[in-house]
Amino acid sequence: MVAIHKPAHDIILKPVVSEKSYAASDRGQYTFVVAPTANKVQIKQAIEEIFKVKVTNVNTLNRAGKRMRTRTGFGQRVNQKRAIVTVAEGQTIDIFGN
Repeated sequence: MVAIHKPAHDIILKPVVSEKSYAASDRGQYTFVVAPTANKVQIKQAIEEIFKVKVTNVNTLNRAGKRMRTRTGFGQRVNQKRAIVTVAEGQTIDIFGN
């Protein structure tokens, strides 16, 4: 089976900017929204390619979209896949503008 290579910017969609992810950045952990089909190896390679850092660990989680009420009935927010990436000691990724 041949692996299909996707560009790094198609795997890493955007960083998650929140108080919780900002606090985790002190421990060298950064959170990103990633493509739903991406696996941990692809995420690691994409982060190392884009930000030029050494990734030591990748944790992923799937977030189900919440059910929302609208004027005409019910809808649903989009499902998200997130990756919490740990970088090597002493390295940082500047996504918060520090």
